[in-house]
Amino acid sequence: MDRARDELYSHIHRCGVLEADGEQIDEWMDETMEFLAKRYPDLGNAELAQLRTLGTRFCQPVIKHGGEHTAVESEGATAA
Repeated sequence: MDRARDELYSHIHRCGVLEADGEQIDEWMDETMEFLAKRYPDLGNAELAQLRTLGTRFCQPVIKHGGEHTAVESEGATAA
């Protein structure tokens, strides 16, 4: 499981899926999970589902990209 997880994270970085939109990520994840299921036949459905969840979470930025989510204080906010 650990090796499969590490390989999934490595694929995510190498393939540039972090820059993709949600639909593209889902499609990419479907294909990647099929690959991992073949590569790691000892993994059961529950473990593959857990890997997919981990991979999907890994693809989501902690802070959304865009102007409304920045470290810059908004107008009217006071500094501590």
